Amino acid sequence: MKRKYLTLLLFLLSMATFAQYGGRPDYGFRLGLTAHPTLGWIKPETGKTNGLALGFSYGLLGDFNFAENYSFSTGLTVTTINGKSTELDVPPYHNAEVSSAYDLRYKLQYLEIPMTIKLKTNKMGDVKWYGQFGLSNGFNIKAHQRAVAVGGTVLADSENISDEIKWYRAGLIVGAGGEYDIDGHTSIAVGLTFNNGFTNIATQRNRNVKNHYVGLNFAVFF
Repeated sequence: MKRKYLTLLLFLLSMATFAQYGGRPDYGFRLGLTAHPTLGWIKPETGKTNGLALGFSYGLLGDFNFAENYSFSTGLTVTTINGKSTELDVPPYHNAEVSSAYDLRYKLQYLEIPMTIKLKTNKMGDVKWYGQFGLSNGFNIKAHQRAVAVGGTVLADSENISDEIKWYRAGLIVGAGGEYDIDGHTSIAVGLTFNNGFTNIATQRNRNVKNHYVGLNFAVFF
C-alpha cells in the first residue's frame, strides 16, 4: 500500500519538474496549498440518505498553465468524506434471514488526485474567475463506521470497515470560483466544488453505495 502512495507522489513531482523546465516558459507551473471543509453525504441504492456530515480536505495543488487562460489542474490531498444513511441488511452487522434496517455513519478518508481542466477569465481588477471540470481519483486510506440497529441498539461505535470499502473511488468534479492576486507571484483562490462519486464504494456484490461531497475551497498559490 505504501509503495502505491509513493509511486503516486513521485508521479506528481515528475510532472511538476517537467512543467518547470520542459514546458512553455511563458505559461509555467504554479504550486499551491489548500485546507478546507467538506460537506458529504451517502447515497445507497437500497435505503436512504440521512443528511450531510462535515469533513475536511488538505494538501497540495498544482496548475500546469498550457495557455493564457487554460490550465491542467491536479494535486495531492487527504480528503475526508463523511455521511449518514439508513440501509437494509448491512454486513458485517446483519446475519439473520429477516431483513433489518441500520442507521449508519460513514467516516471515510481518501488520498485524492484530481485531474481537471481549469478555464479562467481575463483579470477583472485583481480577480480572475474560473470554472473547473474533470475527474477525481480517490484511494481509500481509512474507513470507520458507527452502526445502530433501528430500535436503538448500538452495534458498532467506530468499526474498521476497510474490508467493506473499495480501495478506488472515482468522481466527477465541477467547480467555480475566483483568484485574488496578492502580488505578482502569490494569489488566494476561493471557490465551490461539487464532487459527484459515480463508482460503488461497497465491496459486497449485492450492495451499491456511493458518496458525494461539496468542498468549500480555500487555497494559496505561489
